[in-house]
Amino acid sequence: MSKALVTGADGFIGSHLTEALVGRGYDVRAFVLYNSFNSWGWLDRVDQEIQDQIEIFSGDVRDPHGVKTAMKGCEVVFHLAALIAIPYSYYSPASYVDTNVTGSLNIVQAARELNVAKVVHTSTSEVYGTAQFVPITEEHPLQGQSPYAATKIGADQLVMSFYSSFDTPVAIARPFNTYGPRQSARAVIPTIITQIANGQRKIQLGALHPTRDFNYVEDTVNGIIAVAESEKTIGEVINLGSNYEISIGDAVQLILEVMNVDAEIESDDIRMRPQKSEVFRLWADNSKAKKMTNWKPVYVNRDGLKKGLEKTVAWFINPKNLQSYKTAIYNI
Repeated sequence: MSKALVTGADGFIGSHLTEALVGRGYDVRAFVLYNSFNSWGWLDRVDQEIQDQIEIFSGDVRDPHGVKTAMKGCEVVFHLAALIAIPYSYYSPASYVDTNVTGSLNIVQAARELNVAKVVHTSTSEVYGTAQFVPITEEHPLQGQSPYAATKIGADQLVMSFYSSFDTPVAIARPFNTYGPRQSARAVIPTIITQIANGQRKIQLGALHPTRDFNYVEDTVNGIIAVAESEKTIGEVINLGSNYEISIGDAVQLILEVMNVDAEIESDDIRMRPQKSEVFRLWADNSKAKKMTNWKPVYVNRDGLKKGLEKTVAWFINPKNLQSYKTAIYNI
């Protein structure tokens, strides 16, 4: 699988995945969202040596013609392009259907027509909703507690239907909460770090009691590649998580410890999800990933989370990186 297409390569996880694939010797075509600024998103920030080895394709996953054109000659497709912000999905649900569901349809339809060797579709732990049992296995019921989650469930089911109906070689990688350099401030860890780094000592946050299974981006990327490279994963859903649960409130305290500051947490109503939409508990069972691939997470338990946070903080407090974030504005 030497020729790879990465959709969403301009995003947080996608840019890290693109770098990792180049480092492993893949010939990478990076699908980025077309814009008049000729911006490649976070790929603009990667080392020039990496950029020189990437073929850029500007387009939109909502366009089936562009998707098929981008996919020609590729053996494996890593499909990450999606709208992901949960609060924005409350305001603009139709755009999530177009991008997440129709975009995924375009991917698998083109893969079927072009006889692509494998498609790795990226899901999300949000499809599980609040855990009914823990740790969460791949057999956990799916619950669309936000329009975002509902469209990701739809996309997952549609992708898997092509495996069932046409033997399209697909696998679904389902990461739990990924964090690290370049993440949007719509996510809780960058929100905390950027507020503190800009001198704020009253941190504006939403709910503190929900729990999450946080995963450093390096682990997530390695997991996605492992799903692609394993022959056992075709037709399978694979959780990618650390198997470690921590509350948002405790994660805040760990970040304060890493940054060596004291701060007060203030509840901000605008950052709260509607009660029935809040996912209160996420904790991954990663045994299937370990069994079917050669992957296992490195940043595990509290010590691993702290190590990942130290790397994340070091990136965010760099003034060149921090200036990309508008910390005084709530990023939905």
